[in-house]
Amino acid sequence: MAGDKPLLTVDNRSFRYGDGCFETMKVYQGQLLLADLHFERLIASLHLLHFHIPAHFTKDYFANLIKELCRLNSVSDLARVRLTVWRAGTGLYDPVDHTPHFIIQCWELPEHIFELNSTGLLLDIFPDAVKSCDKIANVKSNNCLPYVLAALYAKQHQVNETILLNQHGRVADSTIANIFIVRNNNAYTPPLTEGGVCGVMRKHLLQKDFPFRITEQPLTVRDLETADEIFLTNAIYGIRWVGRFRNSSYGNATSAILHEMLYESML
Repeated sequence: MAGDKPLLTVDNRSFRYGDGCFETMKVYQGQLLLADLHFERLIASLHLLHFHIPAHFTKDYFANLIKELCRLNSVSDLARVRLTVWRAGTGLYDPVDHTPHFIIQCWELPEHIFELNSTGLLLDIFPDAVKSCDKIANVKSNNCLPYVLAALYAKQHQVNETILLNQHGRVADSTIANIFIVRNNNAYTPPLTEGGVCGVMRKHLLQKDFPFRITEQPLTVRDLETADEIFLTNAIYGIRWVGRFRNSSYGNATSAILHEMLYESML
């Protein structure tokens, strides 16, 4: 079915309440990258949101559907895939059915998605919403209003990304990515208890053995301003380095090394 054709009813709980979650994934040469981590997060999110998970909701089940959809749309070489899950049925805030329904979409990606950005990103802070430091904050929820408004703020203020802070005024994550800083050849990223989304690329980096240490540590705005480097990660772009945050500017030596090692570890 074409992406512009009606598919969902107005009673859909994702439309009405944002009741569900999603995964954004990358397919390369017919293979779903970081599939284990994506479906580990998906199942954990469904448990946290009290869905009744069918026995056939396995990694292989979804991976086969995704690969077949990409093949039918002739985008298997390089594609962005979104798997959206929502709670079935109607009801008000109190659901009457906890069965998950889902839809899969795919789009072709350009080859340069594998390249490290040549120009550093411009970064700022989104001042109008904060992330709570609870378990729901780690879910890629279908309710994305803080990130939508943060993206609008970035566009209005002519920056590439904006940072969302948590209730304590510390760094949670950014509009579409997790955030890392580099200081003295070591990298740091906020722990999930700081309210950021549980990023798949973030988890992949934390699990890999790199020639420098990557540590979870709460980050303040001052930490960003005094860092040697800042880079952002997500499943589509991999790593993107930041060139400027407010009055501070940064290089990309460590980010460039990590970028090369990242794709060697994935492909």
